[in-house]
Amino acid sequence: MKYLFAIILLGAALCAGAQQTIPRWHIADLKTFLQTTKKPVIVNLWATFCVPCVQEIPYFESTVASYGAKVDLLLLSLDIADFYPKKITAFAQAHGFHSPIAWLDETDADVIAPAIDSTWTGVIPCSVFYNPRTGYRKFYQQQLTPEAFKQAVESLLR
Repeated sequence: MKYLFAIILLGAALCAGAQQTIPRWHIADLKTFLQTTKKPVIVNLWATFCVPCVQEIPYFESTVASYGAKVDLLLLSLDIADFYPKKITAFAQAHGFHSPIAWLDETDADVIAPAIDSTWTGVIPCSVFYNPRTGYRKFYQQQLTPEAFKQAVESLLR
């Protein structure tokens, strides 16, 4: 039931653009989210201490916003437990992040990495581009430039 609530909360934030409480997720929640989403989504794995992560989020958000309701962006924080939720929330507010954020409450890399992508080495930032309508799925385990991100979104929506 808590997973359903977290998914409903995130869905409401995605639809309404409302400020939301950061839900605590496990890998099962991420899998459920991807299985139940109805439109293309980008899941960006990031952390407050990751400089390249923080650098790319603003242009991820502005690019996604330019597509209107065609695509969603979820920021999945990999921060340490001590940062949840206050430091992550404060950090996101200070940096002007407005996309929905969930915190991944997992510490076992042997569980996390293969669930995200079989090729993932654990490096962040990384992003999963998923379109449930077409089955398109692409994984990037590097910081994307604004141009590369826009091209990736175009591929996602084709």
